[in-house]
Amino acid sequence: MTLEATMILIDNSEYMRNGDYTPSRFEAQRDALNPIFAAKRHSNPENTVGLMTTAGKYPTVLTTSAVDYGKLMSALHEVSIEGSAQLVSAISIASLALKHRMNKHQKQRIIAFVGSPIADDEKRLIKLAKKLKKDSIAVDIISFGEENENAHRLEKFIESVNSNNNSTLLVVPAGPSLLSDSIVSSSLLSGTSESSSQPMADFEFGVDPNLEPELAMALRLSLEEERNRQERDRRAQNHEEVPASTTDNGETVPPVETKSDGTSNNAGGHDNEEDKDDQTEENNQNEKMDTT
Repeated sequence: MTLEATMILIDNSEYMRNGDYTPSRFEAQRDALNPIFAAKRHSNPENTVGLMTTAGKYPTVLTTSAVDYGKLMSALHEVSIEGSAQLVSAISIASLALKHRMNKHQKQRIIAFVGSPIADDEKRLIKLAKKLKKDSIAVDIISFGEENENAHRLEKFIESVNSNNNSTLLVVPAGPSLLSDSIVSSSLLSGTSESSSQPMADFEFGVDPNLEPELAMALRLSLEEERNRQERDRRAQNHEEVPASTTDNGETVPPVETKSDGTSNNAGGHDNEEDKDDQTEENNQNEKMDTT
């Protein structure tokens, strides 16, 4: 199992408001964090994942060594969409964060989402790539949104930073598939790093379940969890009724309705039965008082 420290770079530039990826370019990145984090942590429990932005006034490190997904999400909630991406500066800062990692035995990796036009010229990118290669830092690039415009420079960058196939360029065109699905189905999380614009078709998640059954299961559960979260968010936005859930014994549990005063009304009628019992007891007491 690979012992690794990873920094994930999120593109939060103005281009992330575009809705050509479901539900938007920015939200698509957020949804993709879950399977990436799950794969890294499942590969080795001592792996750490950091998060930073590439746009705004300047690239910002949000966290450097998260070991639970909630910490990444809490950090991401503070991010706003603004400005233009500064890819070279962001990757340089990420490399410094990895250099100061607590566990020096961890290998170093940067995963960068690139969803806006790259402002840096090819010469500067190649210079950075060679430095990263010298420092033994692998880089995975997820190119989407502006993949055609950025193709040549990103290909040259990966070609310069690649060492023994440790770096990946994943190109994800806009389409019906979710960005997270394309990442999970690619070679990026399968342990092999080959540049590709097409997902691996042999296995559901780009992972052979016969060789890596636990990793394949973890990826599947992470993806299902993310889809369920998206469905809950969609229902909440559309003010749709939450469907009844089912217990482990197969019993159907109706949803709990909320009254206007904030109290809950269970559809099973237990509160009404208690009210009837209280009323009967009160009537009996009144009869005794009249007799006296």
